[in-house]
Amino acid sequence: MRVNGLNVPAIIVAAIAMYAIGFVIYGLLFSELWQQLAEVTQEDFVGEEWRMALSPVMPILMAIGLALAIKWRGAQGWIGGAMTGALVAVFLVFSARLYSFAYSTEQPGLLAIDTAHLVLDCLVGGAILGAWK
Repeated sequence: MRVNGLNVPAIIVAAIAMYAIGFVIYGLLFSELWQQLAEVTQEDFVGEEWRMALSPVMPILMAIGLALAIKWRGAQGWIGGAMTGALVAVFLVFSARLYSFAYSTEQPGLLAIDTAHLVLDCLVGGAILGAWK
């Protein structure tokens, strides 16, 4: 099924893969380290649980954006999709992420974890979207 030339099932699968990458990074591998670097605890989110409802929105928007970039670029196959993802990751995602780092007291490790997550999202999501006919 396509909407405005975008492959909806591919976008859904890419968004699920991105969400899974986030779960592995933040839920399994670096949960405690991320909380330490961000200087937050579970208690800081009491009363703010509604924010977690936003978590599926981010990978969906990223997958749609990647699908548009791949379409506009005319990228072919999973390599073309991954390359488009790499370009988006470096020139848009990473550069935007640097603002938070440059103008705050954020720890370099937090920048590294968050950037690794977003770059992997763009590469994997781009590969899925590019490969899906």
